Amino acid sequence: MSNRDYYDVLGVGRNASDDEIKAAFRKLARQYHPDVNKDPGAEEKFKEINEAYGVLSDREKRARYDRFGREGLGNLGGFHDYTMDFSDLFEELFGSFGFSTGRSSRRSPRRGRDLQMQVNLTFEEAVFGVEKEIEFQREEVCSRCNGSGAEPGTSPVRCSTCNGQGEVRQVRQTFLGQMVQTATCPSCNGRGEIISTPCKTCRGSGLERKTVTKKVQIPGGVDHGTQIRLAGEGGPGVYGGPNGNLFLILNVEPHKFFKRRENDIILNIDINVAQATLGAEIEVPTLDGSEKLKIPAGTQPGRVFTIRGKGVPYLRRKERGDQLVIVNVEIPTKLTKEQRELFEKLAQSLGTTVKPKEKGFLDWLNETFGG
Repeated sequence: MSNRDYYDVLGVGRNASDDEIKAAFRKLARQYHPDVNKDPGAEEKFKEINEAYGVLSDREKRARYDRFGREGLGNLGGFHDYTMDFSDLFEELFGSFGFSTGRSSRRSPRRGRDLQMQVNLTFEEAVFGVEKEIEFQREEVCSRCNGSGAEPGTSPVRCSTCNGQGEVRQVRQTFLGQMVQTATCPSCNGRGEIISTPCKTCRGSGLERKTVTKKVQIPGGVDHGTQIRLAGEGGPGVYGGPNGNLFLILNVEPHKFFKRRENDIILNIDINVAQATLGAEIEVPTLDGSEKLKIPAGTQPGRVFTIRGKGVPYLRRKERGDQLVIVNVEIPTKLTKEQRELFEKLAQSLGTTVKPKEKGFLDWLNETFGG
């Protein structure tokens, strides 16, 4: 065993917290454990890592080490001079490699699978909310065998290979002591039981696929991509575990005229030159019906008018956003003879002088809407 500094071995500073030391050890253990890493020297490296962690994870040993170094540990130091409970650690680190401490059980309660489905909404339904009837498929406990997997009148029998445990075990001797390697029982596929006469409906699985219809209330104010969780509406739990959840992914169809920006609704409208110059009272559409809007004389292209409270409701609040009406002055492309004569007279009276402006329409849009 080397005489390297324990902090250097784990790659942490001397002020490292207990959680940081533990995290560093787990990372290195995954990398150098000899049951995973077959490179020469991996076992010695792991012993060094384990020795360092055994000291630095113990407050008394760490304090003596910080003050006196290895000499201060006396009989407290060294790989063989302390004991640790590795069962939880190795269950977490190496469970995916087929190792087990014997504490877990394949028959312990497990939560069912989560399901998800897409629900389409119109723009108006997303704004105001709607009750939707959804239809989806999920697995449920078989109605014929009540989940046993066996044909009514018969019963499963305990698997003789695994004695009902659902797994077979092999004890291995390592330098850390005995380790138990587990694998799914090949005879019963982890069930712990043998079904000699499978149910005709579910074919021994204990589950059957059913189509479920439910009415769901979609609240007003949801947006495209919003997820709604329906607790307990997913797949069935295993061995008494809770059901999974059903997640609804909302797809909101775009509107022909309205656009949404958070809780505000944006509407672009066209007015003619006369309305912009002289002013006018017009009607503009909102999601609640038509609203009168006063256009003052001299209105410039791109001006924004606000209609309060005609936007999108805030989720779990009574307030609504606003509707922003952006005015565009429409320039006519075809004129009657009379209209042309009037515009020519207007042009003569207004003159032809060009006046540069410090800021243009695009600059104003960037300032107003943030680009």
